[in-house]
Amino acid sequence: MAKRNLLIGAVLLAIFAGAAFADVTGNWSGTVTMGDQEFPLSYTFKQDGATLTGTVTGPQGDPIPLKEGKIEGDKISFYVQVEGPNGSMKFVSQGTVKGEEIALTTKMDGSDDFPPMQSTLKKQK
Repeated sequence: MAKRNLLIGAVLLAIFAGAAFADVTGNWSGTVTMGDQEFPLSYTFKQDGATLTGTVTGPQGDPIPLKEGKIEGDKISFYVQVEGPNGSMKFVSQGTVKGEEIALTTKMDGSDDFPPMQSTLKKQK
């Protein structure tokens, strides 16, 4: 019976270890395409368990804080609030972490006027 319990414990540990959070702490960069133009983006992520904080810096050079950042397994999500000439805009990002790359989709919240933007981020060494 003890061997059986030990085996069950080892199997459960292996299952939960496989479901561990991806570690994205560090600097990441990529480009986002809007229409026929590409814009560089730099992200600084800090991860604490499932909680993600950090900033994104675009072509204007001002870092914008990430809000409600989460990591769940290999899934990443957050949003940024950007002040524009017509008021505040919320951009929601969701993606998948694959080793040293993140495939990210970003949408403007509450607007169907802008199609989703795709980007691939690469971890900087």
